[in-house]
Amino acid sequence: MENKSSVLETELNLELYSMTKIESKKVNVACSIEDCYTFLTDLNNYELLLPKDKISSWESDEKKCSFKIQKTYKLTLVYKNGLPHNEIHLVSGENSPFSFSLNIALTESGATCDAQLLCEADINPFLKMMVEKPLNNLFDYMADRLVKVKEEV
Repeated sequence: MENKSSVLETELNLELYSMTKIESKKVNVACSIEDCYTFLTDLNNYELLLPKDKISSWESDEKKCSFKIQKTYKLTLVYKNGLPHNEIHLVSGENSPFSFSLNIALTESGATCDAQLLCEADINPFLKMMVEKPLNNLFDYMADRLVKVKEEV
Protein backbone atom coordinates (compact mmCIF):
# COMPACT_ATOMS: atom_id res chain seq x y z
CA MET A 1 0.00 0.00 0.00
CA GLU A 2 2.83 2.37 0.84
CA ASN A 3 4.40 1.89 -2.60
CA LYS A 4 1.15 2.81 -4.37
CA SER A 5 0.85 5.95 -2.26
CA SER A 6 4.40 7.11 -3.01
CA VAL A 7 3.92 6.41 -6.73
CA LEU A 8 0.72 8.49 -6.72
CA GLU A 9 2.46 11.34 -4.87
CA THR A 10 5.31 11.25 -7.37
CA GLU A 11 2.87 11.33 -10.30
CA LEU A 12 1.01 14.28 -8.75
CA ASN A 13 4.27 16.17 -8.19
CA LEU A 14 5.35 15.52 -11.77
CA GLU A 15 1.99 16.77 -13.01
CA LEU A 16 2.28 19.96 -10.93
CA TYR A 17 5.75 20.71 -12.20
CA SER A 18 5.49 19.49 -15.76
CA MET A 19 7.15 21.63 -18.38
CA THR A 20 5.07 24.53 -19.65
CA LYS A 21 4.85 24.42 -23.44
CA ILE A 22 4.23 27.57 -25.43
CA GLU A 23 4.01 27.61 -29.23
CA SER A 24 4.08 30.59 -31.52
CA LYS A 25 1.89 30.78 -34.54
CA LYS A 26 3.36 29.27 -37.69
CA VAL A 27 4.55 31.91 -40.17
CA ASN A 28 5.70 31.82 -43.77
CA VAL A 29 9.08 33.50 -44.28
CA ALA A 30 9.99 34.94 -47.69
CA CYS A 31 13.39 33.29 -48.01
CA SER A 32 14.87 29.85 -48.53
CA ILE A 33 14.99 27.43 -45.63
CA GLU A 34 18.82 27.58 -45.79
CA ASP A 35 18.84 31.38 -45.51
CA CYS A 36 16.38 31.32 -42.60
CA TYR A 37 18.41 28.64 -40.78
CA THR A 38 21.64 30.62 -41.23
CA PHE A 39 19.96 33.79 -39.95
CA LEU A 40 18.52 32.05 -36.87
CA THR A 41 21.71 30.21 -35.89
CA ASP A 42 23.51 33.55 -35.43
CA LEU A 43 22.20 34.86 -32.12
CA ASN A 44 23.38 38.39 -32.95
CA ASN A 45 20.28 38.53 -35.18
CA TYR A 46 17.82 37.96 -32.35
CA GLU A 47 17.98 41.63 -31.38
CA LEU A 48 16.06 42.27 -34.61
CA LEU A 49 13.32 39.84 -33.52
CA LEU A 50 12.66 41.21 -30.03
CA PRO A 51 10.49 44.22 -29.11
CA LYS A 52 12.91 47.15 -28.76
CA ASP A 53 10.70 48.93 -26.22
CA LYS A 54 10.68 45.93 -23.84
CA ILE A 55 14.33 44.88 -23.79
CA SER A 56 17.51 46.55 -22.59
CA SER A 57 21.12 45.67 -21.83
CA TRP A 58 21.47 43.65 -25.06
CA GLU A 59 24.68 41.59 -25.41
CA SER A 60 25.37 38.95 -28.02
CA ASP A 61 27.77 36.93 -30.06
CA GLU A 62 27.11 34.26 -32.66
CA LYS A 63 26.20 31.55 -30.12
CA LYS A 64 24.76 33.46 -27.15
CA CYS A 65 22.65 36.49 -26.36
CA SER A 66 21.39 38.06 -23.15
CA PHE A 67 19.04 40.91 -22.37
CA LYS A 68 16.82 42.35 -19.68
CA ILE A 69 13.08 42.16 -20.16
CA GLN A 70 11.26 45.33 -19.13
CA LYS A 71 14.22 46.23 -16.90
CA THR A 72 13.38 43.38 -14.51
CA TYR A 73 15.16 40.08 -15.05
CA LYS A 74 17.91 39.01 -17.38
CA LEU A 75 17.41 36.18 -19.87
CA THR A 76 20.23 34.38 -21.62
CA LEU A 77 19.79 32.25 -24.74
CA VAL A 78 22.52 29.84 -25.78
CA TYR A 79 22.73 27.94 -29.06
CA LYS A 80 22.78 24.24 -28.18
CA ASN A 81 22.55 22.49 -31.54
CA GLY A 82 20.52 22.19 -34.69
CA LEU A 83 19.47 19.88 -37.44
CA PRO A 84 20.73 21.74 -40.52
CA HIS A 85 17.99 23.65 -42.24
CA ASN A 86 15.15 22.13 -40.14
CA GLU A 87 15.60 22.74 -36.40
CA ILE A 88 17.41 25.12 -34.08
CA HIS A 89 17.72 24.33 -30.37
CA LEU A 90 18.42 27.11 -27.88
CA VAL A 91 18.57 26.73 -24.09
CA SER A 92 18.55 29.10 -21.15
CA GLY A 93 21.88 30.33 -19.88
CA GLU A 94 23.04 30.30 -16.28
CA ASN A 95 21.74 33.82 -15.55
CA SER A 96 18.14 33.06 -16.52
CA PRO A 97 15.55 33.04 -13.72
CA PHE A 98 14.14 29.67 -14.85
CA SER A 99 15.23 26.80 -17.05
CA PHE A 100 13.81 26.69 -20.59
CA SER A 101 14.48 25.59 -24.13
CA LEU A 102 13.45 27.40 -27.29
CA ASN A 103 13.20 25.26 -30.39
CA ILE A 104 12.57 26.67 -33.84
CA ALA A 105 11.13 24.36 -36.45
CA LEU A 106 11.62 25.18 -40.13
CA THR A 107 9.87 23.46 -43.03
CA GLU A 108 10.40 24.07 -46.70
CA SER A 109 7.46 25.56 -48.56
CA GLY A 110 8.52 25.96 -52.20
CA ALA A 111 10.89 28.93 -52.47
CA THR A 112 9.97 30.05 -48.95
CA CYS A 113 9.87 28.36 -45.56
CA ASP A 114 7.54 28.05 -42.60
CA ALA A 115 8.81 28.75 -39.10
CA GLN A 116 7.41 28.10 -35.63
CA LEU A 117 8.85 28.65 -32.16
CA LEU A 118 8.25 26.19 -29.32
CA CYS A 119 9.29 27.00 -25.78
CA GLU A 120 9.40 24.47 -22.96
CA ALA A 121 9.89 26.14 -19.60
CA ASP A 122 10.37 24.68 -16.14
CA ILE A 123 8.17 27.08 -14.17
CA ASN A 124 5.93 26.53 -11.18
CA PRO A 125 2.13 26.83 -11.54
CA PHE A 126 1.98 30.26 -9.89
CA LEU A 127 4.62 31.75 -12.18
CA LYS A 128 3.00 30.01 -15.15
CA MET A 129 -0.21 31.99 -14.60
CA MET A 130 1.75 35.23 -14.74
CA VAL A 131 4.10 34.55 -17.66
CA GLU A 132 2.29 32.20 -20.05
CA LYS A 133 0.32 34.86 -21.95
CA PRO A 134 3.19 37.40 -22.15
CA LEU A 135 5.55 34.65 -23.39
CA ASN A 136 3.02 33.51 -25.97
CA ASN A 137 2.70 37.11 -27.17
CA LEU A 138 6.50 37.44 -27.26
CA PHE A 139 6.96 34.32 -29.41
CA ASP A 140 4.20 35.40 -31.80
CA TYR A 141 5.90 38.80 -32.02
CA MET A 142 9.25 37.16 -32.77
CA ALA A 143 7.65 35.01 -35.50
CA ASP A 144 6.06 38.11 -37.07
CA ARG A 145 9.36 40.02 -36.85
CA LEU A 146 11.18 37.15 -38.58
CA VAL A 147 8.77 37.52 -41.51
CA LYS A 148 9.24 41.31 -41.60
CA VAL A 149 13.05 41.25 -41.21
CA LYS A 150 13.48 38.69 -43.99
CA GLU A 151 11.15 40.69 -46.29
CA GLU A 152 13.38 43.76 -45.81
CA VAL A 153 16.56 41.96 -46.85
